[in-house]
Amino acid sequence: MSLKPLTTFGPKEHEKFMEKGYLRLGKVLSDNGLEALQQRIDDIMLGRIRYENMRYQLDSKTGVYSEMPVESIGHKGETLQYRKIMDLEQDPLHLAYMQCPLFREITRHYIGEDVSIFRAMFMNKSANQGTVLPWHQDVGFGWGLDRNPIITVWTALDDATEANGCMQIVPGGHKVGVVNERHFISEADAEAHALEKRAIYLEAEAGEAILLNNLTPHRSGVNRTSQPRRAFSAAYMDAATRPRSGDKEFPIIFGENAL
Repeated sequence: MSLKPLTTFGPKEHEKFMEKGYLRLGKVLSDNGLEALQQRIDDIMLGRIRYENMRYQLDSKTGVYSEMPVESIGHKGETLQYRKIMDLEQDPLHLAYMQCPLFREITRHYIGEDVSIFRAMFMNKSANQGTVLPWHQDVGFGWGLDRNPIITVWTALDDATEANGCMQIVPGGHKVGVVNERHFISEADAEAHALEKRAIYLEAEAGEAILLNNLTPHRSGVNRTSQPRRAFSAAYMDAATRPRSGDKEFPIIFGENAL
């Protein structure tokens, strides 16, 4: 498998993406870029760098999803045991990565000129820990949005393996459409769509980016290794997207009034 990054996104790449519901984009992060993002997210976790209104969530102590602490604004202490950190578009290093030319080309293909970000999110499965994330689709209704975001770019900050809780996905599973508008997929629906039998482990090398269709079912397990499994995920969407309630506006990444 070649990890040479894509330099353009054309009909061949679109066809593969639409068939499988995911597409490997290669090692988009250079070695220096990867090291910089690794250091930056550790600095944010340890409180060396802080941003106003950034949301944090510590990991569960049991690995059970329902037992996780609540995600909320504000640093929760100097630790590498965070499960999730949101609103990373506030950080210039993460913002510059999200705005790289390849991602601009991809978002122009699927969304258009004016593109916002639903979430710029760090996901972490710390050494010998992590929380089980059940089968789900990243659908808009469950996120409180008036439409479904189309694409997410997920980037490995460490090697992602079966042993350390890499994503499992169902190739082609996006073709079924929305299984549950509330985000998570029930055991009965998972069985009906044979998710377990069709799933693959989506292992990835550090620095590799993967384009995901938001309707592709995915899940992940715990980290059984002595090293962390860090990743950065950016969900792109039409800048016209609005919350189903309230008046929140989402950061514009590309187009008019972009950050």
